[in-house]
Order: sequence, then C-alpha cells, then structure tokens
Amino acid sequence: MAAHVGKEELLSSLTELGISCDTMEHPEVFTVEQALPHVSNLDGVFAKNLFLKDKKKNLYLFCAPHDAQIKLNDLARLVNATGGLRFSDETTLYDKLGLTQGAVTIFGLINDRNNDVRLVLDSRFVNGSIKRIYFHPMVNTASTGISPDDLKKFLNKTGHEPQIVDIMN
Repeated sequence: MAAHVGKEELLSSLTELGISCDTMEHPEVFTVEQALPHVSNLDGVFAKNLFLKDKKKNLYLFCAPHDAQIKLNDLARLVNATGGLRFSDETTLYDKLGLTQGAVTIFGLINDRNNDVRLVLDSRFVNGSIKRIYFHPMVNTASTGISPDDLKKFLNKTGHEPQIVDIMN
C-alpha cells in the first residue's frame, strides 16, 4: 500500500486541483478550544472533526463548525448508525486516514482510497452561509482554509460523497 499523504503532499495536491487555500502555522493543538485563540482572527470558520465508529465497526468522519453542539446519540440517529456512535481508536484513524488524535481533518480522506470512511457534513459547510472553512492540513500545527466550492472539488477528487445533516445548536 502506498504511504499516507502528509501535509506537504496534501498542499501540493490542493494546488494541482486548482484549489485556492491559505495555511497558517500555529502551536500544536489537540482540541478546538486550544485552536480557537490561534484561528479566531481568520476570516472563516474553524472545523470540528470527529472520527467515529458504530457497533458494526462502520467508520464515520463528522465535520461541523467549531461551535456545533454535537450529541453522539442524535448524530447516530441522523446517520442510522448501528448501536450508536463512539470515538474510534487512534490505530484505525492512522490506518484509514493517516492521521493522529488532535489532527483529525476532512483532508485525511485523501488517504481513504477504499472509501472505508463515510463522510457526514454539517449543512452549513455547503449551504452558502460560510465563505471559508479551516481544517488541519494533516497535522495539528497548522490550519488551512478553503472555500465550500473548493471543498466540493476536493471531495470529488477523493470520491467521497458526503451525507449532509442539519445540526441544531
């Protein structure tokens, strides 16, 4: 199996796809709360990303604005997860997406060549209410912003068709 795509390869791939992105380096962060002081000045929304599994070991990547109030039981119902949702382990996260805890990002889908991970996307990322979305670029020491249209371009390239859900705050 090919090696996982890392930060530099990801940024090169985005450029090759014609995706306009800006990347800001910052100290290592492991939670949204730790990241916010470093990204709050950016013109856009920082994403919250959760790598989850259900009882049958189906894998889900859930992405929403950083301020989304997420209840795993509600999310499980929205996606018809068997036996509820829980956080997946770091070994599976690395095997499937090439990521470590604290660096979970939608960009990890570039490493999911077998489409083993189901993407669940908050509707605000595609309904025109957000102009720029910031995700970690495979590492938790930077944040990379792209437009919703460029996000669609990236997902098309990876072959991941998102399930769009409405999360009420």
